[in-house]
Amino acid sequence: MRLEHGGVVVDLPAGWEARARTQPPSEPGRTGNLLLHAATVPLPSARGDFGSGVVETLAPDDVFVSLFEYDAADAGRALFAARGLPVPRPSDFSTAVLQRTQLDHSGAQFFFTAAGRPFCLHVVLGSHSRRAAGAATVGRLLVRTTIGAKP
Repeated sequence: MRLEHGGVVVDLPAGWEARARTQPPSEPGRTGNLLLHAATVPLPSARGDFGSGVVETLAPDDVFVSLFEYDAADAGRALFAARGLPVPRPSDFSTAVLQRTQLDHSGAQFFFTAAGRPFCLHVVLGSHSRRAAGAATVGRLLVRTTIGAKP
């Protein structure tokens, strides 16, 4: 399956589900920003920007990914200085990154700029102890993801 939305293209590996939408603008007159969710579990219709409502359903080998776009004026600024979509390594994951501690879950968060657009990549793994396999699963998704200019 292929998902295209707002200049982002994801060729989903088998077993993944993804949805994307344009968020409401942060200020009147601005365009809305992209929010993309992908997971190895079904995505419920009601879920938070960073996965509440879905991360609770992750089994040890499952993962959840949120790609959250910020306002263009933030591109390249200190927080978003890294260039290009990162591919997480097992050492990037921690149980302390999560909004709420949950069982053995683990998370990683990256801020970066790609195609002149600032993003946060937020990843939750179903198991910290299995983070090497989880990072590889996320990597298989991200190498099939392209961020282009905002349409």
